[in-house]
Amino acid sequence: MGRYRPPQPKSSPYITPQGYERLQQEQKNLWARRKVTTAALAAAAAEGDRSENAEYIYRKKELREIDRRIRYLQKRLPDLKVVRDKPSDAGKVYFGAWFTLEDEQGGEHRYRIVGPDEFDLMQGLISMDSPMAKAAMKKGLDDEVVVETPQGRKLYYITDIHYPD
Repeated sequence: MGRYRPPQPKSSPYITPQGYERLQQEQKNLWARRKVTTAALAAAAAEGDRSENAEYIYRKKELREIDRRIRYLQKRLPDLKVVRDKPSDAGKVYFGAWFTLEDEQGGEHRYRIVGPDEFDLMQGLISMDSPMAKAAMKKGLDDEVVVETPQGRKLYYITDIHYPD
């Protein structure tokens, strides 16, 4: 049996200005890190027998990971569309919105809808391709948001919506 895996579906090409800057900075930092890693790899290779040289093997692996990420960013950055404008109807949830949800137990959850390249759940940034974002899109204050989760349906109410400047 082969190890074939079907390609992942294309993710949305949208990104916030902050997310785009962060990806550009990551790419710049990777190029700087690559120089250091290449120098360390050359020094490890100069030590002789490469088959049992742990430093050489580690640096080759590190260089592969850096190059993979650089290639991804070089392909992805030109395709991204930076969304700078606020929507005409700021009373509804669209891309870039911060919104607060209240669950059935009264707990509050705060999220911002961002592009798939910049989501970070610890900071409350959710991808526009996520079930939560899809359920909340185009909803206004006090609207119900029903999200299908592996544990069943979850019901939320939107209590706040605002867009950053």
